Amino acid sequence: MPNRSTVSRLFTRKDALDQTRLVRQEEYLDAVEGEIVLRLDLFSLTTNNITYAAFGDSMRYWQFFPTGEDDWGHMPVWGFADVLDSKVEGIAAGERFYGYFPIASHVRMQPERITPRGFYDGAEHRRTLTSAYNQYTRCSWDSYYSPATEALQILLKPLFLTSSMLADFLEDNELFGARQVVFSSASSKTAYGTAACLGRQPGRQLLAITSARNLDIVEGLGCYQQSCSYDQLESLASDQPTLYVDFSGDLALRERVHRHFGASLVYSCFAGSAQTPEANALGCAVGPQPEFFFAPVQIRKRNAEWGPEQVGRHIGEGLLDFYQQVSRPPRPWLRVEEGQGYEAARQLITALFHGRVAADEGHVIRL
Repeated sequence: MPNRSTVSRLFTRKDALDQTRLVRQEEYLDAVEGEIVLRLDLFSLTTNNITYAAFGDSMRYWQFFPTGEDDWGHMPVWGFADVLDSKVEGIAAGERFYGYFPIASHVRMQPERITPRGFYDGAEHRRTLTSAYNQYTRCSWDSYYSPATEALQILLKPLFLTSSMLADFLEDNELFGARQVVFSSASSKTAYGTAACLGRQPGRQLLAITSARNLDIVEGLGCYQQSCSYDQLESLASDQPTLYVDFSGDLALRERVHRHFGASLVYSCFAGSAQTPEANALGCAVGPQPEFFFAPVQIRKRNAEWGPEQVGRHIGEGLLDFYQQVSRPPRPWLRVEEGQGYEAARQLITALFHGRVAADEGHVIRL
């Protein structure tokens, strides 16, 4: 007998990201040949979701899960979903997968390139999109997966890949001769993830600049040797070879950093979230021209040198170590908050959009 149920989808207004609406409709949930139906269980919502949504059209963010409505998008999130029904050989009902999902009760996918690791969604509209976002990992395969760390995984793993590869890129180039590394937006998870990776080698001076309201949080992390607010930037010592890692994308701040460190600035790295940054985002009037860091480039280099298995082990082991660091009592770097249902998701999207979520909070939603 056909399985019919209510499917819920949370849409976001593209030009007003704090406006959402819940769409419900009765649908058949049986898979057809070559298809699986998944039920979303747990997902994260972070500032990155808002940042990517703001660049939605240029980054093709809204194309992963089209709504059919020009003004409304279906926000993608990192999460876990269980297979409700499968008509695909090699994927069974009840299996749990990690990956990129829409905020919805159910989603249909057309798996291809199926391996013990997982599959890629072969839906026609996703074939020209970034393949990393089309890959779904089977939890039973992932030796670094644990039910106890699911919340940390969906909050940190997508960002830690950049952190790990950025730290590796900088170490691969011997920090370009720098003796101190300066991070902007130092309270961001990607920034302090990079600092945590670089801090494994003792003796490095890692300096944080952040907003005044996040200064106490950043100082409490313990992964930076010195911290200051943005208006205190000029108090930092400028007589040492310095490397600037820009997580803020603030052009005026970057000019201040370049002017302050002057001839001591040996390298300027833009580690922003945009995959194809605007040309003017990489310009600077003083000092070395900023270089954009794109993690897949370093991954390709290491895949060729180390092999994919070793690259996966490098990232996986680093991630487990990072979980321990961010959770360590008495003052964990990240406080995980779990909300329930679509109304919690709606309120959280609004709070993130208006900057009302503390830097040391990590929010997940369970449906």
